[in-house]
Amino acid sequence: MAEKKSNSQTRAKNKYNAKNYDSLRIVVKKGRKEVIKAHAESKGESINGFVNRAIDETIERDAKK
Repeated sequence: MAEKKSNSQTRAKNKYNAKNYDSLRIVVKKGRKEVIKAHAESKGESINGFVNRAIDETIERDAKK
């Protein structure tokens, strides 16, 4: 029974995510992920949070040029 509930929960989460989020895949050189992860954690962020902040700040900065 728990497996069936787990599968339905996973399907529900996947459906929600597909409806509400776009997904990006980035590729970095070996070892770079750990550097990014350590930096994000030092700022109290996840890798995703850090990447989103970096994107937002860069777009804002570029718009001022």
